[in-house]
Amino acid sequence: MVESPPALHDIVPDFSAAMTSGQTFHLADYRGKNIVLYFYPKDNTPGCTTEGIRFRELYPEFQQANAEIFGVSRDSLRSHESFRSKLAMPFQLISDPDEAVCNLFNVIRSKTMYGKAVRGIDRSTFIIDASGRLVKEWRGVKVPGHVDEVLEFVKAIH
Repeated sequence: MVESPPALHDIVPDFSAAMTSGQTFHLADYRGKNIVLYFYPKDNTPGCTTEGIRFRELYPEFQQANAEIFGVSRDSLRSHESFRSKLAMPFQLISDPDEAVCNLFNVIRSKTMYGKAVRGIDRSTFIIDASGRLVKEWRGVKVPGHVDEVLEFVKAIH
């Protein structure tokens, strides 16, 4: 694993992780495409459901902009398969239970939930361009309007 997350305009090191549909994600397999990697806290929660639905609704426009979308959380593949099926998501979800991908992008944060300190994913989105460079990141994302903003950025680099 790398010591620090890739900085803007750096090449993102190749990584692999288990994803839905029995596949393995390898970043190198997607050279030539813009990659939208969105990290979300948990399957089947209100904000994550709203965000996933919006990515689903705009998926054809992302495809027209030469972009592939991947959602990432620490949930199991089984949970991801159920969540993906329930929302009819046309894109894959990456399971990161050991936090390797989360650590690569430095998205694990201490949060307070119901008065208790917990570690969790800080909702974040990263754009990796067709040459493998990190070209945009959003951290501490608020769901309303976010997916539309991501799409506008991807269209601008297409």
